[in-house]
Amino acid sequence: MSLTKQEWLALEKKAHELRNLCLDTTYWAGSGHIGGGMSSMDILTILYHKYLNIKKDDPNWPDRDRFILSKGHAGIAYAPVLCDFGYNDMEQLKTFNLTNSKMGIHLDSNKVVGVDASTGSLGHGLPIAAGTALAARVLGKKYITYCLTGDGELDEGSNWEAAMTINHFNLNNLITFVDRNHLMIDGGTEDVMKLEPLADKFTAFGFTVKQVDGHNIKELCDAVDFALSYDKPVLILADTKKGAGIKMMEGNYKWHYGAIDENLYNQCKADLEEYYQKRVERVEREAK
Repeated sequence: MSLTKQEWLALEKKAHELRNLCLDTTYWAGSGHIGGGMSSMDILTILYHKYLNIKKDDPNWPDRDRFILSKGHAGIAYAPVLCDFGYNDMEQLKTFNLTNSKMGIHLDSNKVVGVDASTGSLGHGLPIAAGTALAARVLGKKYITYCLTGDGELDEGSNWEAAMTINHFNLNNLITFVDRNHLMIDGGTEDVMKLEPLADKFTAFGFTVKQVDGHNIKELCDAVDFALSYDKPVLILADTKKGAGIKMMEGNYKWHYGAIDENLYNQCKADLEEYYQKRVERVEREAK
């Protein structure tokens, strides 16, 4: 279904609100994995505000769609999404990663409402997602599983074992995203451990690959729409920027994890507002 201008603008507004909430959470916590949180926020936004078939008043509904954040350190982005959605008290964000908080740096499915799998040890999310997708088939369930991995995470061999499994069982009820921000904790992915040609690798493992601008909501939505209508496993390779929307963080691996003081916080707020205005202008130019 084509994305209307009204829908596109609404999703842009929500993504802007969530980027600011991710920044707020980083500020309250004192530090966090804000770079990868910002690179993945547009993906999280479209899932929770357009695609996921879930119920706010019944987070454990058996027939709900599943979402697994394989890059679990992006919990500093995921927690704001879950609180804003209504699953958890917004006040919990002010205790993120602090002593005795339910909101740990990697979100625990036993403590945070709406989390389908505890992740953080990289390379686990896609195998779990393959399991939930296969379970749906065995149980005759219609739910869709969505999984978001990081690109640096793809150095873990367990992802490729999962990819073989997804292909072998033709798990077309699983949609996989790669947050391709090209950076990891120690530098560029191509410097630490080459991934390219990444699209070709996933194609060789049996996926149909849709390569998109991970900060273009229309392109993301078009890719998900395609995946939902397709009869084979689809991987959405989302080209993103680490720290998207914040000038000093964009494309800077040193902001894989970082601390925010008051001066930086105010600067980041201004950057995010400017970034949002530019994105709204793009909608005005491109929406039909």
